[in-house]
Amino acid sequence: MWGIIGSIVGIVVIGGVISAVAFSGTGGSGGGSTGPKYKITVPQTLAGGEYKLDKDITQQADGAVPHDGANEHGMKTAGGQYTSGTKSLVMLGLYGSIDDPSTTVDHAIHGMTSDGKTEVAVAEKKFTPSGGGDPLTCGVDVRQEMGQKVTLAFCVWADSSTGGNVAQTDAADLAKDPQSVDLQAFADTTDKIRGEVKKPLG
Repeated sequence: MWGIIGSIVGIVVIGGVISAVAFSGTGGSGGGSTGPKYKITVPQTLAGGEYKLDKDITQQADGAVPHDGANEHGMKTAGGQYTSGTKSLVMLGLYGSIDDPSTTVDHAIHGMTSDGKTEVAVAEKKFTPSGGGDPLTCGVDVRQEMGQKVTLAFCVWADSSTGGNVAQTDAADLAKDPQSVDLQAFADTTDKIRGEVKKPLG
């Protein structure tokens, strides 16, 4: 079960990141702002220890994601599959130089539904973390896999040097009513995760 769930979440999130980098075609030069640069890391735990690393998918993701696109340049990826009880969570980030973070967010979200198996259940919108901080864009998708409906909550962010996608599903209630997902709470969790995985480069 965990392998199936993990691969579903991983496929969806990796698909989104591939789309984010490749959507507008390859090529181009330049980059985002000349401000501080950050990288994405894969800690052993996330959300204050709630989620524990099950599998590092950095190598798998880095081989699948283009390193240069029209909006992103010199990108590297990092990601992991995590578990907490019956919950399976995937964190996948990219870092390098991003010209327009909002474009990265849009393409990542639309890439999650480009496989024909995944539909938007709760349209994405911006959430400001309860403790303040930069907003995240969150929503709920439903994916069909081997005749099973899987409800997938996700949050995405991007800035001038990093982008990230966090998605979660729960084996205890795979086909959970998408409208019942507390996206503000998930945004708060994702914000905590963002703070744990985003580190200064150097």
